[in-house]
Amino acid sequence: MKKSLVFMIASLVIILGGVWFYFQKPGGKPVFTPQSQRSTMQLTSDAFANNQPIPAKYTCNGENSSPPLTIDDVPQAAKSLVLIMDDPDAPSGDWVHWTMWNISPATTAMAENTPPPGAIEGTTSFGKPGYGGPCPPSGVHHYQFELYALDTELNLDSSAIKADLESAMKNHIIDQALLVGTYTHGK
Repeated sequence: MKKSLVFMIASLVIILGGVWFYFQKPGGKPVFTPQSQRSTMQLTSDAFANNQPIPAKYTCNGENSSPPLTIDDVPQAAKSLVLIMDDPDAPSGDWVHWTMWNISPATTAMAENTPPPGAIEGTTSFGKPGYGGPCPPSGVHHYQFELYALDTELNLDSSAIKADLESAMKNHIIDQALLVGTYTHGK
């Protein structure tokens, strides 16, 4: 009896640990848990294709302006959109280049260097709100533009950092899209 109880408890711990792990990414970031298995929302850019180099114009070696972005197939239930741009290849760990929230779900395009009306830009790893372009110290880095559709608007001001944003949007994500650009130091 004692062995079977220990086995049941150990099995439950393993199952619950697996469930927790499934809903987490490295760094504790919540993973999108779609209501259906297929994400429909899309994020693209006229400046670069997915998994291709970001032009120098949008980096610290150029004008350091945000690239144009196009948004398609936002769920009808979305009340707002969130954009996070980060570099998981940074030597110090995840480096946050841009956060923005309360983007209208009717937004279909973000012009170069122009946040959508009403959107709030948060504080980045550069210590200030707004866009900070790729500027890796060495090697090829991958810049993730993550777009989230939420079932709510967020009550955060521009002093909020990525962790605050992720905490506020947890359990409110109804869809997401990912666009990855690369950049090599000095190119």
